[in-house]
Amino acid sequence: MKTNHFFVLICSLYITVAFSQNSLRGTITNQNKVPLDGAHVHVGENTFSTKKEGNYQANKLKAGPTKIFVSYVGYIAIDTTITITGNQVLNFVLKPNTMALHEVLIDQKPNTQNQSVLEQKLKTSTIERFGNESLGDVLKEVAGVSSLKTGSTVVKPIINGLFGSRVPIINNNVRMQDQEWGTEHAPNFDINAAGKITVIKGSSGLQYGGDAIGGLVIIEPMVVRKDTLFGKSIINGASNGRGGSISSSLHRGNVLGWSWNTVGTLKYMGDREAPDYVLSNTGNREANFTGDIRFAKKNYNFSAMYSYYSANIGILAASHSGSITDLYNSINNSQPSVIRDFTYSIGNPKQNVQHHLAKLNYLYHFDETSSIAAQYSFQYNKRLEFDVRRGNLNNIAALDLELSTHNFGVDYKKAWHDWHFKAGANSLYQNNLASAATGVRPLIPNYDRFVFGTYAVASLNYTSDLVLDAGLRYDYSALDASKFYQKSRWIERGYDVLFPEFVVKEVGTQILTKPNFAYHNLSASIGFHKTFAENLEWYFNTSLASRNPNASELFSDGLHHSNGIIELGDLALSKEQSFKISTTLAKQWNAFSIDLNPYINYINNYMFLSPTGVEMTIRGAFPVWEYEQTNARLLGVDVQSLWKISSNWQLKSAFSYINGDDLSNNEPLIDMPPMQFINTIQYSKKEWYELLLELKADVVFTQKSFPDNNFMITILDDANNPSEVLLDISTPPPGYQLLNFYSEMAFNTFHKTKTTVAFSVQNVLNTSYRDYLNRQRFFADEIGRNFQIQIKFNY
Repeated sequence: MKTNHFFVLICSLYITVAFSQNSLRGTITNQNKVPLDGAHVHVGENTFSTKKEGNYQANKLKAGPTKIFVSYVGYIAIDTTITITGNQVLNFVLKPNTMALHEVLIDQKPNTQNQSVLEQKLKTSTIERFGNESLGDVLKEVAGVSSLKTGSTVVKPIINGLFGSRVPIINNNVRMQDQEWGTEHAPNFDINAAGKITVIKGSSGLQYGGDAIGGLVIIEPMVVRKDTLFGKSIINGASNGRGGSISSSLHRGNVLGWSWNTVGTLKYMGDREAPDYVLSNTGNREANFTGDIRFAKKNYNFSAMYSYYSANIGILAASHSGSITDLYNSINNSQPSVIRDFTYSIGNPKQNVQHHLAKLNYLYHFDETSSIAAQYSFQYNKRLEFDVRRGNLNNIAALDLELSTHNFGVDYKKAWHDWHFKAGANSLYQNNLASAATGVRPLIPNYDRFVFGTYAVASLNYTSDLVLDAGLRYDYSALDASKFYQKSRWIERGYDVLFPEFVVKEVGTQILTKPNFAYHNLSASIGFHKTFAENLEWYFNTSLASRNPNASELFSDGLHHSNGIIELGDLALSKEQSFKISTTLAKQWNAFSIDLNPYINYINNYMFLSPTGVEMTIRGAFPVWEYEQTNARLLGVDVQSLWKISSNWQLKSAFSYINGDDLSNNEPLIDMPPMQFINTIQYSKKEWYELLLELKADVVFTQKSFPDNNFMITILDDANNPSEVLLDISTPPPGYQLLNFYSEMAFNTFHKTKTTVAFSVQNVLNTSYRDYLNRQRFFADEIGRNFQIQIKFNY
């Protein structure tokens, strides 16, 4: 009997020790004893990040051997096992990893203060692959991100079916103001200047604005956390376009004192080619520079940044037709109406764009838990669009816009034991000047815009495995414009009844107007991040966002020359209001991980551009597209997975589907991305000069859900006899499958110099296809096979 009691006592003691509520805490610093904010810590099944002061704490730990993994960008990770015996204190000191400086990852939760959305991240190595392409191209590596294109060189990101003003781009903590209203206005940014890119799907990044109905793209420069000087040069060559680019950068890092970055890029490309013909007048040039400098002390730091972007972009010659008959034939024929021999020359139609961005930022730390930052930025955007015109007018831009933007903001951060709080305010003044020297009525008028916004966001580590966050933002916006309207257009659209107070005077057949609008917007976000056992995480977020009509949606009134269409805005448009629910389940096993992200987005007063007819001008016949408004619902799901088949093989998959419905008219929405499924098989062998082989299969399905906007037109046959025909401007092209190949190897060529050579083939099978989301799909195929070589020197 005593033996049984002794056995029970031993078992009880064992259970008590094994399941007692133990804890582990400590700090994570570098060799200079500087706390590492945002270091990733894995203690057993718990995953979290350190606070600003470098502290971490894990509670409710089982006694016994426990695996600990600590990592931070640019430092050697620590992977160890300790025995938990009670409440313990364990500090870690991380050493810099100079070999990892060029493989920077985006922190999963960077500067947004939002943890209820799984933020998508890109490696620096992935960004470098696209050094000869654009921001819109590299963002397609994220599931749920597609692109709206004008030809092959103008690419705008689409996040969960939304683009343009609904997807702000934040460049080095500055929101880009580069006339993003145009469907053929690509972001004025050099992809080679990006050190980090984060994609946030939805409007949860309230510190940047309350109108990010689609999502946010946050671009950060490379941050070097070590006293070192290094650089890299990347040379790209492409067979399709018979050109390439060169980009060089230098980086000086320091924890305290001076640090800086410089990046310069030159690009020179000729006409692209489809599998069966040359895409005439599709060359482009770029000359870009970005530089920033930072001085840091223990309690404060000061930084300054300047970037210059210059691009000359050819627009497909066949996209500008003559008569209505020519337009009909261009859309219905299988080949473009204009096919010339290959050339590097860029004629009209074309775009010439320059963008300047300057920023000053000052950050002061009151103590280890609180700080305040003040920032001023200035942007100047010069946009010239050239049309095919007669005589000397051919050398004069048909659209000449200058956009100047001043922005000032203040942000305050405070951290308690389990709380993180951030609040701030910003003001913006913007002036748009439309030159009258073009000889054409400006598509976008002169206007002044003023914005004031304030926000507050907070997150609470409610328990060791549950984080709550919420945010609120208010914005006031005022817009004052000056614009001439044709009297016939003003009456035709009913503005004489709706807006008589805007009329200043009549000048012949024109009316001078002074439209002014004011908006008050409230945006909010709330959600949570729950971590379960067995590496299962659940993100849930609901957000409310409001977006005002932009200048294009309100005032467009005429031929958009580089787009080859007549655009008509609507002064009666109301602001959009979005309510989105998004959730993500992220599960990781030893060799397989998967993220499942369903969402639903209700948008009241959704604004969109829709074809309504054809109009004759002295330049010829052009389709007419009008801005309209409806109530919409966007329902979709994004899935991405990674299967590490073996130490050498892995399979990455991404699937995205979205359905957009016009609830007011009970029909599909226009310009919704079709379903897409991408599989990438990758083989790597580090011992063989870091060999990497990759084969990607991209399947884009036919978009079966689209509105019928077709209409009848009158054309002339060869005998000049008129006939009524249907202009099919709605039916999407068939789906397609693309095969892409990528390979690279790395060599130690010189002292402290690493050379990486990459060879890739896009569209391996030279497939002829047309993309539903390319505005030039009516006139030509997409580009064909493209061999590319890239040589990268890290020194």
